[in-house]
Amino acid sequence: MRFHIVLRYLSLSLLLDAVFMGISAVVSLFNNDGSFMPLLYSAIVVALFGFFPLIFVPTSTSITNKEGLLIVVSSWFISCLAGTLPYILWGDVFTFTNAFFESVSGFTTTGSTILTDIEALPEGLLFWRASTHWIGGVGIIIFVLSVLPFMGIAELVLFRSEVSSMAQDNFKTRAQKAINILAGVYLGLTILETIALLLAGMDLFDAITHSFATIATGGFSNRNASIAYYNSPTIEFIVIIFMVLSGMHFALLFSVVTGKVKQFFRSSVLKFYLSFIAGGVLIATFNIYLTQNKPFLEALRHASFQIISVGTSTGFATADSSVWPPLSQLILVFFALQCACSGSTSGGIKVDRIVIIIKAFTRHLKELMHPNAVIAVKLDGKTVDDEIVSKALLFIGSYLGVIFIATLLLAGLGVNMLEAFTGTVATMGNVGPGLGTVGSVGNFSQIPMIGKWIYSFVMLIGRLEIYAFFIVFTPGQWKRTISY
Repeated sequence: MRFHIVLRYLSLSLLLDAVFMGISAVVSLFNNDGSFMPLLYSAIVVALFGFFPLIFVPTSTSITNKEGLLIVVSSWFISCLAGTLPYILWGDVFTFTNAFFESVSGFTTTGSTILTDIEALPEGLLFWRASTHWIGGVGIIIFVLSVLPFMGIAELVLFRSEVSSMAQDNFKTRAQKAINILAGVYLGLTILETIALLLAGMDLFDAITHSFATIATGGFSNRNASIAYYNSPTIEFIVIIFMVLSGMHFALLFSVVTGKVKQFFRSSVLKFYLSFIAGGVLIATFNIYLTQNKPFLEALRHASFQIISVGTSTGFATADSSVWPPLSQLILVFFALQCACSGSTSGGIKVDRIVIIIKAFTRHLKELMHPNAVIAVKLDGKTVDDEIVSKALLFIGSYLGVIFIATLLLAGLGVNMLEAFTGTVATMGNVGPGLGTVGSVGNFSQIPMIGKWIYSFVMLIGRLEIYAFFIVFTPGQWKRTISY
């Protein structure tokens, strides 16, 4: 293990953070909001830590798989730590614990917050808060690789370490092109939504920051009431469209741009994703309409936004889902577990794994009825290896196991069971809001300090899709290479 090489690559992540801190400082200076110095000092300190390894450590375009994995995991931790600086220097409610929670929530695109009055923050700090979403949305390492020249074998290793195997299988191209596709679609969607929100009546600052949060499926808003603040069906519709698009595999979106429309509509995962969201919206709409005596169009409006927001792991809000009927709340919990497609900016188990497990379950039923039959699991006409089925099942089991353990720990700290469970589901899936006091109109400020640290690590475990986190931090795992 060449730790000096790992350090050199980590410095690139710090420099990326420093650039956005510098941009945030410019935003602060332009608005004269008082956060200029905290952001400027943060940018300088983080930039210095980023520059030193580049000066003293020689360049290497050849790294091992273990080094790549350590670089990816460490880049998330070090960026989250660096991200606390502007908050800590600003002060107010930002103790180190609160600053770390907010920073992790931003970079992992979770969108949970400890803030009770978001609008009290200056524009510069709000822009930094939104920037952490945009940096983390496509992946810190992917973001770095997209702006650097070709790096040989190191690029391939880092791409494989950053992007989950489920998403890699859908990129039938070399690493450099896949990175360009991810970055291109990501930037394109951000620009398009910003323009659409401007035309819908948002000011430029809100349009940019909300686009950052939507395309990253993060959910940080500049407003205490989130999207509900605007009370605009047009804005809500625009955000819904871009949340749905951001939950799709970016390679499929790219195929539409390049004229390969058949590939887009042939995807069984995409059909499952869209049909399940539509079904969830309809059930929640009628459930709210029939049990809470809401006008049908109002029930449809709020159910559509909340289900899609949670189902894409975005976390924006237009209604208080904590007062919804139990059936609608259970639907929200289901979508908070599943979320959207691999190869998107969404968190959660991913639709792809759910589809594979459903098909494997169907095959098993057929095998029970026809013991001598040889039946393959197929996805879009292609046979899925039993190893992929086993990995999907193992991932889902591990995912639920982490939720169970974290819920137990939080309950042991005295956190209400509803908040402990739904908060863990929301942070593990990088969704943001749970139910109860941590719901769509609540926050995590009342959670005990240790509880905030548990939630912070759960967010990182979810964003790193479990295995990478435990490989790095489990003693003895470095003695062997694990494929996932």
